[in-house]
Amino acid sequence: MSTPETQTHINDGAPAWPGQDPGAHAADPRARAFAESHPVRPVPATGPVDTSPASLTPAAADLDRLWKTVVSETRARGNDIHLPISLAYAERLCRAHPEADAELVRVTIVLHDTGWAHVDESRILSEGFTGDWRKAAIRYEHEAEGCKVARRVLPGLGYSAEFIERVCEIIDGHDTRHVAYSIEDALVRDADRLWRFDHAGIALASSWFGMTPDVYTDRLAAEIIPELITDAAVQMGTADLARSNALLKTGVIR
Repeated sequence: MSTPETQTHINDGAPAWPGQDPGAHAADPRARAFAESHPVRPVPATGPVDTSPASLTPAAADLDRLWKTVVSETRARGNDIHLPISLAYAERLCRAHPEADAELVRVTIVLHDTGWAHVDESRILSEGFTGDWRKAAIRYEHEAEGCKVARRVLPGLGYSAEFIERVCEIIDGHDTRHVAYSIEDALVRDADRLWRFDHAGIALASSWFGMTPDVYTDRLAAEIIPELITDAAVQMGTADLARSNALLKTGVIR
């Protein structure tokens, strides 16, 4: 872990988490259709928004068979922490957006990072969480491997070929593509980010980036909140960040 003096702070120049090229994929018909159908950003919720701690409502048990098929994949890169917390947020986002295909969102968020278990482990932190990490080759690799996992495990659980391809369309690009292609894609992206605002996510992810919690939470406020696509996610992230900052005393321990 680096010391606060060696870490990049908000006003020290280039952001620690460089943004993706805004023009990348934006011309894709799916991206344009989603943008046109959701012109207000962040996208307003159409259902109730729950901003209480995610730990109060663990994810439902109906996906337990799926979890069992990917236990080995959950042992890589903290997925056994990241994925269940992300699913809890995904379920809340689906309730905030009942127009979305909740099954698609929930299955995809369980599988979206399983590809980390099938890449060179020594490169995960050295390449995937340093420098211009959003463009790191290993991030594209883990997306491709995640699609392979989905295509391997979902047929045996009764999912259709069409559904599986929709899952893979979201997994492929969830870290490296700048824009969402559908409301389901947007909810997966938001859930994948929201776990970082929970105190457990802060504890784990700040170590990946070599940041102390105070620097990491500053980054969340300055760079990740603005990336969230839905207003429900903004409300959840803002509420969780306030709670985590209070719990971790980041205003004092800095």
